[in-house]
Amino acid sequence: MTTITTLVGNPQPASRTLAVAEEVADQLAAVTGAQRDETIDLADVAKRVFDFPSAEVEALLERVARPGILVIATPTYKASYTGLLKAFLDRYGTNGLAGVTAIPVFTIGSPAHALAVEHTLRPLLVELGASVPTRGLAFPTARFDERAEVVAEWLEAQKASLV
Repeated sequence: MTTITTLVGNPQPASRTLAVAEEVADQLAAVTGAQRDETIDLADVAKRVFDFPSAEVEALLERVARPGILVIATPTYKASYTGLLKAFLDRYGTNGLAGVTAIPVFTIGSPAHALAVEHTLRPLLVELGASVPTRGLAFPTARFDERAEVVAEWLEAQKASLV
């Protein structure tokens, strides 16, 4: 059975980005029949991302790189992903995410950042060997309370690429 792993790169624990990512993972599981894995919130290990070696971080890297679906979410920082997420992903070598189907998600505060998910995170994921079959989700934080509806609309438009 396919597994959905959720990775959140917000340096703030229990963030809105986390809630949006989990909504995406829940709805993806319902549509694809995949099983959800426990969410990885990088805020929980932020101080250890730069520790070499770190058995805890290495275990998370292995979970993220498992073949399956990866929902990878970040708030928009300076029109890009967070440094925390970049530092975590920098630990992979070339093709470190081969076999992973990645779903990039940005939480955005302004419509001006809507393309950041496509111009910053997608190329990084492809460089690491992941397949990115859908458009990324640029989730407007002003609609946080409507996240189920926003995600459902996005997923409906992307479903053909996933099933």
